[in-house]
Amino acid sequence: MRNVIVSIAAVLGSALALGSPALAATENAADASLPWPPRTGHTDVVAPRSLDSSDTASFSAGSSLWNTYDSQFANAKYVDLSHTITPEIPIWRGFGNITFSPSINKFTGEAFAYDTDGFVATAYKLTTDQMGTQLDAPAHFNPYFAASDEIPATFALRKLVVIDMSAKVSKNSSYALSVDDVLEWESKHGRIPQRSVVFVRSDWSKTWPHVNTDVFPQVSLETVQFLHLKRNILFHGHEPLDTDMTPNFDAEAWLLKHGYAQAEGVTNLHLVPATGCLLSTGFPKFVGGAGNYVRYVAICQPSWEYGVAPGKTPEAPLPQYSAPLVWNEQKGHRSRD
Repeated sequence: MRNVIVSIAAVLGSALALGSPALAATENAADASLPWPPRTGHTDVVAPRSLDSSDTASFSAGSSLWNTYDSQFANAKYVDLSHTITPEIPIWRGFGNITFSPSINKFTGEAFAYDTDGFVATAYKLTTDQMGTQLDAPAHFNPYFAASDEIPATFALRKLVVIDMSAKVSKNSSYALSVDDVLEWESKHGRIPQRSVVFVRSDWSKTWPHVNTDVFPQVSLETVQFLHLKRNILFHGHEPLDTDMTPNFDAEAWLLKHGYAQAEGVTNLHLVPATGCLLSTGFPKFVGGAGNYVRYVAICQPSWEYGVAPGKTPEAPLPQYSAPLVWNEQKGHRSRD
């Protein structure tokens, strides 16, 4: 049974009242000591006991989550909020280019092929785990907080809030979401739910992959602090590949150094309402990773005009295409054209 480092963010959230003088003092002390040294004490993760017949009997048809799925999720609209990863995907200028290639059979030295091996596979040269639609692990900036494989499974499903600042961004391409913007949103939609995910719509991603990664919409330091310390959200997300344009990445650095995750490279937020949807987050577990490639999916009410409902598109089997998937040397990946 492995040990996990106690999250300072969790300690702050459970032991202190938000907005109290004690909280401010603790925040100042934490800032002064960053990066924090490893703690000497650890908290053991208690393994759950196996279910027995008395436990399983309590999961009756009336209380089963299957009923919840049938009544709420089976006809919901699912909206993909993630970019497809391609060799030409925009990445931060400090990282090298990524490449795709056919996987090579180590015994023959030849690429796996349908006609000789019955299957194909793909090899990926990835120069960073900070690209595309992603979830930044705090270890990206602070080695004493969670890496990619240490983010809990509880991130998988949460309430989704979408704050739209696209109108202001259309007049100022580097506009930064402010606390006043958040309060204005709450005056219309109500208080942001605790432990929810807040995505910030800017429409920056609408020109993807032809985007400006040097000048982009931002989320201010004061705003991310407000969302976490006053609204107790799980994490926030934005469309650009960075949180802010300050020389030292002030907002992003504060988040990650204090143990908070964040989403970057999100898309299609114009297809999601401000409230009422859930967010599904699926990500791989790269050991010791500083970031995750993520599939974010908004799950919205059946009456919502965008998205697709289960069973309304081929799923099992998946669709068969008229054109085969072949390696395209010019594009550097497999395609159907």
